[in-house]
Amino acid sequence: MVAAVAIALVVPWDSSWVLMFAGLGLLPLATGVAILRYRLYDLDRLVSRTIAYATVTGILLLAFGGAVLVLQTFLAPITGKGSVAVAASTLVVVALFQPLRRKVQTRVDRRFNRARYDADQTVTAFAGRLREEVDFDSLRGDITTTVVRTVQPASVSLWLRH
Repeated sequence: MVAAVAIALVVPWDSSWVLMFAGLGLLPLATGVAILRYRLYDLDRLVSRTIAYATVTGILLLAFGGAVLVLQTFLAPITGKGSVAVAASTLVVVALFQPLRRKVQTRVDRRFNRARYDADQTVTAFAGRLREEVDFDSLRGDITTTVVRTVQPASVSLWLRH
């Protein structure tokens, strides 16, 4: 498909555009093959990541556009060019990416990938109890309960070295 786009840009043939659109039409087929080949059956995770990244991209695009407009308005009398405003806006968006992605992913997981969200909450609660616990018998019970809630195995056994 990339080759068809390159050919379409260099040579103004109608057949190159047909190749490009045929390649775009094969994209859902390629996605289906990838899901089946690499066993990506956990589609709720794919859906939650897709929604999260699409949301983050939209928010960052709006933030970038707004920052460019605001900074160009204020910096134009000082610098005379818009390149400083674009560079500063890019740095703002880069700084916002990770915190925004984490926050959006948590909210999306809470809504669309509830099993992962519940497992994360269970592990966080267990880590809090683990800091305060000194009795090995109750610790053993907490570990097995947490593993059963989060991983849901057929059986659980715990081996501790003395």
